[in-house]
Amino acid sequence: MHDPSVALPGGTDPAQRTRELRRAHAAFTLEGRVEAPVRTIIAKSWRRCARARVSPECAPRVELAAAELRPYREQHPLARVMPLFRDLVGAFAAHGAHLLAVCDAQGSLLWVEGEPDTLRRAERLGFVPGACWAETAMGTNAPGTAVAVGEPVQVFGAEHFSRRVHPWTCAAAPVRDPRTGRVLGAVDITGGDGLAHPHSLAFVQAVARAAEAQLALADRGGPAARDTLAALGQDEALLVAGGRRVRLGRRHSEIMALLAQHPEGLSGEELAIALYEDESVSPVTLRAEISRLRTLLGPAAPLSRPYRTAGPLDADFTALTRHLAAGAVSAALHHYPGPLLPASTAPGIVRLRRRIEDQARAAVIARADSGLLTDWVCSPWGADDREAWRALAAALPPEGRPAALARVHALDREFGARGAAVREPARPGGRGRATYPQPARS
Repeated sequence: MHDPSVALPGGTDPAQRTRELRRAHAAFTLEGRVEAPVRTIIAKSWRRCARARVSPECAPRVELAAAELRPYREQHPLARVMPLFRDLVGAFAAHGAHLLAVCDAQGSLLWVEGEPDTLRRAERLGFVPGACWAETAMGTNAPGTAVAVGEPVQVFGAEHFSRRVHPWTCAAAPVRDPRTGRVLGAVDITGGDGLAHPHSLAFVQAVARAAEAQLALADRGGPAARDTLAALGQDEALLVAGGRRVRLGRRHSEIMALLAQHPEGLSGEELAIALYEDESVSPVTLRAEISRLRTLLGPAAPLSRPYRTAGPLDADFTALTRHLAAGAVSAALHHYPGPLLPASTAPGIVRLRRRIEDQARAAVIARADSGLLTDWVCSPWGADDREAWRALAAALPPEGRPAALARVHALDREFGARGAAVREPARPGGRGRATYPQPARS
């Protein structure tokens, strides 16, 4: 029985399969119809591309310029396993005139290495470090689709959604953080039709597993891993502490986020004011919450006098603000899956959430990059942002402006030509509504 993860079954004529796939690609892009021999994993990817309005004529854009790419790449977790990738994949790629590529979890290429002639061909395609090859930007492709679905993927010729990529074949596998299971990125081999062989998919999967094993050994053998808090784009934060993954309740999420923002610590009064809309809440209420949190977290629980984290805590929103402060806007948006604890009405969280979003929004608008602006206005939190839509219209070439301008005019009519606020103001008594459409619960 044919393995559906393999692009080219044994004994299949590559030229014949190419003709069949090009006909199927045309049928889908013109009529939305999936025809044989399109595999299920490719058909699902094509449908996602259609929903995301990816054009089959799309071209990649460079999101991380050299000045941003270098520091982002150096601090990326996969930098630690690049020597392994080069040892395992480098000789294979050079021998077969293929390329080794590594992308981050958002599909942005961090490294592209290989034989010079193949590299030059890839550069003409836009397959270069810093370019965005996410599925939502470049359609079906092995590295972008691998991080989208979290599974190994092999893509042959016209299975690529973008027509300009049809001469290429690629195989990629996601690499996960061994502590948290989170996808860090993907390792990819890109080249000619020979990569449609089942061995290339198995090989790249083995390379990804070897990288995960090395990351796990490094975590055990090196300095103790820092605890992390993921609170962007989700109502209940995920804390990774001492090797444990703990999904926190909403109030505990707020406490840990506030303490991550204030590593110097907060007094009981300061923490209570930041947490409770009703300032008359008894100190006993806060102490009870802290007691429950200590029972849940054990040694990783907050310390008191002042309240502070038990050790260094890296939060996703602090990483975001560091990138923004350094002017690395593209890298910052890679750390922004959505607003901080969107459903929280705790005063301290509401203020912090608005400050983070305002900083990110201002940086995106000031950069005037059409790609970054498109990503912003296509997100749930940027869909009604009139200033961002205006900036996008100004950044687009003339032929691309009508749709953006139409959205600006629609928002002007909805909110009033005199500039009614997009955000709902805080309600009396300090109770503020969550200011963004909530993302799906993770």
